[in-house]
Amino acid sequence: MSTLHLGLAVWGFDRWVGSFFPASARKADMLRRYAERLDCVEGNDSFYGVPSVKTLARRVQQTPGHFRFCPKLPRVVSHEGDLVDNIQAAVDFAAHMHAGLGERLGPFFLQLPPYRGPAAGPDLARFLNGWRRHCGLPMMVEVRHLDWYTDAFGPRLDTLLARLGMGRVVLDTRPLYSGDDDPQANNPRKKPEVPLHAEPVSGVALVRFISHPDPTRTEPFLEEWAARVHDWLDQGVEVYFFVHCPDDFFSPATARRFHALLTERGAPVGPLAWDSVPPEPVQAGLFGAT
Repeated sequence: MSTLHLGLAVWGFDRWVGSFFPASARKADMLRRYAERLDCVEGNDSFYGVPSVKTLARRVQQTPGHFRFCPKLPRVVSHEGDLVDNIQAAVDFAAHMHAGLGERLGPFFLQLPPYRGPAAGPDLARFLNGWRRHCGLPMMVEVRHLDWYTDAFGPRLDTLLARLGMGRVVLDTRPLYSGDDDPQANNPRKKPEVPLHAEPVSGVALVRFISHPDPTRTEPFLEEWAARVHDWLDQGVEVYFFVHCPDDFFSPATARRFHALLTERGAPVGPLAWDSVPPEPVQAGLFGAT
């Protein structure tokens, strides 16, 4: 059965209070409020440090059973030394996250730095085979070196991932580079300009859609994605669709618009949980009422 999981890069963003979150939302409430509106989130924090057992338990307590976290492998695994030398650290991380999150655990994803190109392919293959042999949990791989997008090396990577039952992260940064402006000018972690590779190689697709802060610039790409995801869902692909933006204030509205486009097309998606969240009640006397 096809499934769409829709989410954002983070669940806590102070400027969402009063828009995505009600005005009364506190920092400690943000994950719970987020999970009332969307059903998955990227686990980018694990790239910088492994969440504690207590932290994972709190995340489980604040989310419903259908909610999914998609953890990024720590940078000590993906960015320091050869991948194969870090397989034990990766497997230990996976076991820790699985024990802590249980059914709320979505696919992991390995983000490779731009300097890891096809020359590192044998190392990547050994690492992924080790992951499958010692761990076996779902894995998606994001590549940023441009040679991975060529006819010479792209199919080789897809074949490897398909053979292992893994997938390739679809990174779409086109909205950011669709004009002469630079919406990432003040963002220290810029997303790269890479070709779009939107071909699932397994039964799961993980999309990281990087929107432009101007919704009129994002809309044509969002419409394209609605058609593509509709087709994937009809084919039985399970889709994780994450909305990013250089200014994440705009991300919730973009996610909501994407769901609306899918609904208008008649795609097999259920109602958006966000739409059923009742408005926050106004306290008696707050505006002078008696």
